[in-house]
Amino acid sequence: MERGKQPTLTSTDGQASSSSDSIKGWESLAEGRRVLEIEARAVSTLVDRLDETFVRAIDLLERCEGKVVVCGMGKSGLIGQKIAATLASTGTPSFFLHPAEGVHGDLGMLARRDTLIAISNSGETTELLQLLPYVERMGIAVIALTGRVTSTLAKHADVVLNVSVAEEACPLGLAPTASTTATLAMGDALAVALLKRRGLKQEDFALFHPGGTLGRRLLVKVKDLMHAGPHIPMVRESAPGMTAILEMTEKKLGMTTVVDEHDELVGIITDGDVRRFLQRGGDIVGATAKDLGTGNPKTIGPEELAAKAVEIMERFSITTLVVTAGDRRILGVIHLHDLLKNGIV
Repeated sequence: MERGKQPTLTSTDGQASSSSDSIKGWESLAEGRRVLEIEARAVSTLVDRLDETFVRAIDLLERCEGKVVVCGMGKSGLIGQKIAATLASTGTPSFFLHPAEGVHGDLGMLARRDTLIAISNSGETTELLQLLPYVERMGIAVIALTGRVTSTLAKHADVVLNVSVAEEACPLGLAPTASTTATLAMGDALAVALLKRRGLKQEDFALFHPGGTLGRRLLVKVKDLMHAGPHIPMVRESAPGMTAILEMTEKKLGMTTVVDEHDELVGIITDGDVRRFLQRGGDIVGATAKDLGTGNPKTIGPEELAAKAVEIMERFSITTLVVTAGDRRILGVIHLHDLLKNGIV
């Protein structure tokens, strides 16, 4: 929708809404826009606020020989859980410690070589402050994300990142809204800057997400999914056409490879090749596999990523690739269905 252009409000039955409903609708839109604008300003303000303090925070995180422990109460704690998860997923050993649980027996989760990211908008959260004497005795570095740089938390931190906001989006000024958004954005900035500092690559990221789509796309290779050995459809080029059709039917891949007397690849036959041969009036009984097949089939190496196989199939509008060593020695066949079944597509 173009900025400033107002949509037409309708009721659930598709009819134009009443005047009262329209007023309520416009009020909701206005309030939604107001919230987004306040939170956008809160994040935008952080950009000009970043300085050498942020760099020192990244230095501390990079030098951390243990774990990065994120701590916060209430909404700050929820934001902290997300920051810890982002750090962990980008190669930094990290977990969330609930401060109330910490002062009731979970302090053993903290070790001397760890670094603590403490989150409190006020900087005076009681449960968080109760951790500080122990943290100081252990010599654990503290990075504070707070809205008050003169707070108790800030005074006890090694690095203070100012995440203060001019106003909360909540009209009552009670629910943390813009402040939690700003804190989350600062956490993302830390994680991504640290990722960049460490030179993390896509392949490294995938190692932390082996069960996800990205992990599968970046870790699974063609050799992991291909049909190999006795499951490869294969006929000699001199074989009768009917033999090729029977091979295609038995192996259930909708195709068969065609090889010469040395079992090296010379072509393939697909269901479409057979149909086109019959449409041209060809004699299927008297034909050989060579007559039915297509030369120079598309191939791929076994060490290529399965995602590469998808890219080739999409580019040439095909559903199978012959997996070869070099150009002609057949190692297997990979089908689009294999890629779909394994979440590569």
